[in-house]
Amino acid sequence: MKTKLLAGAMALALIGCSEKNSESLREAPAYDMAPIDASETVPTQSIPAPAAPPGAMRSPNIGVSSAPGVAFNYSYAFRLDDNRIAKVQEEHAAACEALGISRCRIAGMTYRLVRENEAEAQLLFKLDPAIARKFGRDALASVEKAEGVLAATRISGEDVGNRISDSQRRSADINSEISRLEARLKQGGIGDRERSELQQQIAGLRQQLDGERDTRRTGEAMLATTPMQFDYVGTGGLPGIGYGNPFSDALNMLVHSGSVMLSFILVVGAAILPWAVLFALLLTIWRTRPMLGARKWLRGATRPPDASPTAA
Repeated sequence: MKTKLLAGAMALALIGCSEKNSESLREAPAYDMAPIDASETVPTQSIPAPAAPPGAMRSPNIGVSSAPGVAFNYSYAFRLDDNRIAKVQEEHAAACEALGISRCRIAGMTYRLVRENEAEAQLLFKLDPAIARKFGRDALASVEKAEGVLAATRISGEDVGNRISDSQRRSADINSEISRLEARLKQGGIGDRERSELQQQIAGLRQQLDGERDTRRTGEAMLATTPMQFDYVGTGGLPGIGYGNPFSDALNMLVHSGSVMLSFILVVGAAILPWAVLFALLLTIWRTRPMLGARKWLRGATRPPDASPTAA
């Protein structure tokens, strides 16, 4: 009898637990999963991602979604072998030219050979905002294909849309004030002084309108194009030595320290050498025979007449 009672109690407890679990499942919140934009994804089968150099850190895969009224500014810094910088820079410039001047324009280009085995370069673009993000991803893919890495990246945004909206509201208020002042001018019974003051106020308000118009045009231009900057930094090492090699790092540090020490010695020598030469020249002149005779004559001329030879 006791066994039957225990079995019944356990059955009731199991039924109660199952009901609580079902209620908790029904009450659990549903998470809304945002759909993935297929245009922003790159198929892994058609475009395989290039492998990063051995020992190199992988850059974060963080995408910035476009927002209406926000002007973005992209900046990338790539690190790769110095002898490959010029080729990668040409590839990026060719990719921009292939898009056409309506979607991509090269705003500036520099290439500088710092030392015999160290180079640095830069490219500036003006891009269509719709393709800026993809252009940056493609540029990074070409750098990784050349066994380079993304050293730094910065994507900043400025809310230009709100600035344009505020400017429009200010322009509307200024136009209303101009209409009120002009209506006051059309009324009779105002003196010359008041009329002159009203005209000056209207002229000042019209200047403010011109300034607001320029502000909106500047904001519209910022929204129409997206600036993008590519900085190329070389490793300064020997060709063929990859990233993370301790011998390459030690050699680079040795060369850098030696160049700094040599520069310091040259600067100090250039500052001290002229004075040292002048001092040596004066000392040589001072020790010549004419100068010795002149010194003896000077001592004899300045000797007191009553001084004895022994004292002298």
